[in-house]
Amino acid sequence: MTSAAERPLLFLDVDGPLIPFGSPTGQPETSAASSTTVDRGNPLLARLDPGIGARLVTLGCRLVWATTWMEEANEVVAPRIGLPRLPVVEWPDTSAEGSPRGLHWKTRPLVEWADGRPFIWVDDEISDMDRLWVAATHPGSSLLHQVEPTKGLTDADFRALTGWLAAVTPS
Repeated sequence: MTSAAERPLLFLDVDGPLIPFGSPTGQPETSAASSTTVDRGNPLLARLDPGIGARLVTLGCRLVWATTWMEEANEVVAPRIGLPRLPVVEWPDTSAEGSPRGLHWKTRPLVEWADGRPFIWVDDEISDMDRLWVAATHPGSSLLHQVEPTKGLTDADFRALTGWLAAVTPS
């Protein structure tokens, strides 16, 4: 059995992947992170799928919050979807100065956090520039998986994650 330290990391965003927002017609809606409260009264929390935590755990990755919710993801989101407390990527107070145009502000910190280990990044804001930059700078395997923000994580997304994990994880 693979130890926790050897398992691939799965960096998980909340808004979009876990809390779908917007609408299929393209009309934007306010994201949960921009709400004035991130408490029980947040109406977008009703969009969380209570069974998705079990599906994420079953992947066998080391789950890590990669969201602007920060520690609130452990306090508010995790209990609603059946996840334990997870590590949280702390975002540095740095500018994007010196970064290639189009590189997401999360990309560098996630690659640094991974420290050469294989990882999946699940987010709704991943670009081709992020994929190119990670391929050029990260020595380990990686999957930058973009989720449709109006749908959140779907069966097709889980198939893609499972397929990648099967290809990179020794049995």
